[in-house]
Amino acid sequence: MKLHFHLIAAIVSALQDIFVDGRYADKVIEHQFKQHPKWGARDRRLFAESVYDIVRWWRWDWHLAGLPDPACLIPAEITPQRVWHVWAAYWVNKGEYLPPFPEVAAFNPSNVAPMSGAKVSPALRASVPDWLFDLGQTELGDQWPSVLASLNEPAEVFLRANELKTTTTDLKKRLATEDIHANQVTGIPSALRLTERKSLFTSAAYREGHFEVQDAASQRIAPFLQVEPGMRVIDACAGAGGKSLHLAALMKNKGKIIAMDVHDWKLKELRRRAGRAGADVIEARLIEDTKAIKRLAGEADRVLLDVPCSGLGVLRRIPDAKWKLSLEEIARLQQVQAEILTSHSRMVKVGGKLVYATCSILPGENNRQVAAFLAANPTAWTLEEELTLLPDNNTGDGFYAARWVRNA
Repeated sequence: MKLHFHLIAAIVSALQDIFVDGRYADKVIEHQFKQHPKWGARDRRLFAESVYDIVRWWRWDWHLAGLPDPACLIPAEITPQRVWHVWAAYWVNKGEYLPPFPEVAAFNPSNVAPMSGAKVSPALRASVPDWLFDLGQTELGDQWPSVLASLNEPAEVFLRANELKTTTTDLKKRLATEDIHANQVTGIPSALRLTERKSLFTSAAYREGHFEVQDAASQRIAPFLQVEPGMRVIDACAGAGGKSLHLAALMKNKGKIIAMDVHDWKLKELRRRAGRAGADVIEARLIEDTKAIKRLAGEADRVLLDVPCSGLGVLRRIPDAKWKLSLEEIARLQQVQAEILTSHSRMVKVGGKLVYATCSILPGENNRQVAAFLAANPTAWTLEEELTLLPDNNTGDGFYAARWVRNA
């Protein structure tokens, strides 16, 4: 495969942005695409796939490059020359030949195979931080090896057909006319799975609001809330509104959805997406203080709490998250989750339903949060159902949800 120097240099620059400057991989890739509008589809694909693959396997590729393991996450140690060698190790490990670039002239490809066969810790072999490997073992036990292996696989691309405007059957036919091919997903009526990655956001079907990009497992959360047309629904941690849009479709655009978040920029994106989707029942509200929640006490037929979490269930999609997380951050998030569950649950009316959801695989953020809430409210709530989706035995990412009914 012929490689252009400027493309590999852009990959190295992107990795510097991610591991030295702490920027998010998806934003770095988006920025590079804007900087290089003349890249063709092949270059864009090679760039994005290489960046995500190296981020996913950063610790392992760093080891294959013969670099000292403790330095792989120390910004001062991640020099441009070392990053070039990490890319070289990644490229050779794929079975490719190194190009005659001066930056990799000192790299010895014959060292990669011996480094690959060396005895190392299971955390290094799986390319995760030691603390995360240990936490996964503690929390998931025998399930952890299979879950971890699945989290190191590239993510598939799923679409959610906007049933306010189309159906999965019609959307599949429409996309095929744009050379975007997808298959329906068994058990998830709104979902399509792409057969190969394509540029989606320039699609006419997307611009007209016929679909959103949304993981298949994520598409199981809104139906779990059991909404009906005409209900008053609150999506209290709405973010940019993916699940609010799904709820609007399930409610056939009848009733009221109050989509709330503490970040105004996310709500602006939600309004833009709702306009494109034709979801007229969504009202975006900024949470500026606790009064915003108190005013809605006992008002909602349904409340969705898709709470801030570690995001460990979506590492296939956001591989750089594992390098930015820490045990301290997870502990802080668990405290936030408990506080949100206690305060925001008061918005549910008697006889109404509450769903607590995360995109985490950790029982500490999921089942144990639910158990603690029930222990603190033994008569006020009845737990109806729990949904645990692990990425190794599920279509899509790792998600969790629990649904309660509020008693008198």
